[in-house]
Amino acid sequence: MTCTFSHALPSGSLPGARMPVIAANVVATGQPLAAQVGLDMLRRGGTAADAAVATAAALTVVEPTANGLGSDAFALTWDGASLHGINASGRAPAALDVDRLRREGIPRLGWDAVTVPGCVAAWAALWRAHGELPFETLLEPAIDLARNGFPVSPQCAGAWARAATRFGEFQAWQETFTKDGRTPDIGEVWTLPDHARTLELIARSEGRAVYEGELAAAIIADAQRHNGAMSLDDLRQHEVIEVEPWSVSFSGVELHELPPNAQGLAALVAAGILDRCDPGRFDADDPELLHLQIEAMKIGFVDAAAHVADHDHIDDAAKQCISSKQLDQGAATINPARAMDRRIDLPGWSSTVYLCCGDAAGRAVSFIQSNYEGFGSGIVVPGTGIALQNRGAGFIDRPGHPNDIAGGKRPYHTIIPAFTTASGRPHMAFGVMGGPMQPQGHLQVLSRVAASGWDPQSALDAPRWRLEGGRRVAVEPDLPETTVQSLRARGHEVVIAPSRDVSFGGGQAIARLPQCWCGGSDGRRDGQAVGYR
Repeated sequence: MTCTFSHALPSGSLPGARMPVIAANVVATGQPLAAQVGLDMLRRGGTAADAAVATAAALTVVEPTANGLGSDAFALTWDGASLHGINASGRAPAALDVDRLRREGIPRLGWDAVTVPGCVAAWAALWRAHGELPFETLLEPAIDLARNGFPVSPQCAGAWARAATRFGEFQAWQETFTKDGRTPDIGEVWTLPDHARTLELIARSEGRAVYEGELAAAIIADAQRHNGAMSLDDLRQHEVIEVEPWSVSFSGVELHELPPNAQGLAALVAAGILDRCDPGRFDADDPELLHLQIEAMKIGFVDAAAHVADHDHIDDAAKQCISSKQLDQGAATINPARAMDRRIDLPGWSSTVYLCCGDAAGRAVSFIQSNYEGFGSGIVVPGTGIALQNRGAGFIDRPGHPNDIAGGKRPYHTIIPAFTTASGRPHMAFGVMGGPMQPQGHLQVLSRVAASGWDPQSALDAPRWRLEGGRRVAVEPDLPETTVQSLRARGHEVVIAPSRDVSFGGGQAIARLPQCWCGGSDGRRDGQAVGYR
């Protein structure tokens, strides 16, 4: 079964609303120049995987405020016959001083927050498994953008300016990402020469330089200068693991998410519970449906907080959360007339890039990479442009919990790519960026497309809600007043946000039609969906 759309919003009916892009080859991501890079690889005869790698590399240049060469990454890939999962997230240094961090607190900045960066390894693994063009070809556009310059997009310019304050005491960051302390204006052409040289080394070594070559030596030299625990062995031992996606049924499709340490479990639990409430019987904006979504999502976050951790440290209880028995029990706890006051531990907010690509042969990639909080830890390896993520902040200090902080261990990750299939064939590749908003966005977009028949662009443009803890829920200002009042009547403490913005997530999606793809790009971000015949 491919997608069929019974509902589409007329162009301009919502702020930022767009028409979907329909073509044999489609790329959707949050930055237009990066989308064009991916499309160029498809024009050259590359696969969806080639396009994804080229786009991901370009995004480290044109949107360094949300990802970089020191990011982590996850992917779901349809190779024409089956779905594959890639987890490239890195481990904390083996020599991490856990006792000290228990005393001082788990940091968000500095070397103690850094885990081994996995995104470059993800590019190489994805390319080796599913690419056809030379690896160096895939990185050529990113190198050109970094060396010869790119005009900075609006949201990126704003985030860059904010980062300059946050990282004011980080000398290498200031030297790399500012010019005499100044960040780029909107539309200013900016260059990243260190980044260009590093991308060349990555291209020539097919990624190995980050983990065992010149770049690895530079990373560890900086760690040693600042008493960081990371070693060359930590980098050399990094591995990209192929994982079996976990899935649940929802309105005639299968939702696939990566297993822990990614937070996809939250989306799976919520979707599995909502499916038991027969969401297709409601209009997409029916207040009762939104109430059921909100309540199901609360349960999803409770389960994620209890079980999401390094896959080597979880037990069977994690996967049992999406068993038919537990989903039935979860659905039975929802009162259709009353909001629950559940204690939920929401993960921290983050800045992320997501992309999805589909090619004329029907192959597709759902790919996400992130430095976690903006530029990440503030650590930039001098002379390389490598801004290292701060994923160590995803650990918790709770001995006995599977996500308790430890050396040699992967932390809880918020970034999650999603994929749906129907009758064993591709249905949609999609993602919604934004920390704890990601599984919530997955549920809301999925419900509109699969249960209500909306096209992906319309589903991305529609107003969203966001959990804030307890009965508190924020909604975008274009949600109808009657809907707001109905939610309040059910006990939800509704807060109306002043504007539609990225705090409600920023998504991309491509849905499979019989002979082509239908792509959408969220108007809350700078990006676009692009395609060609």
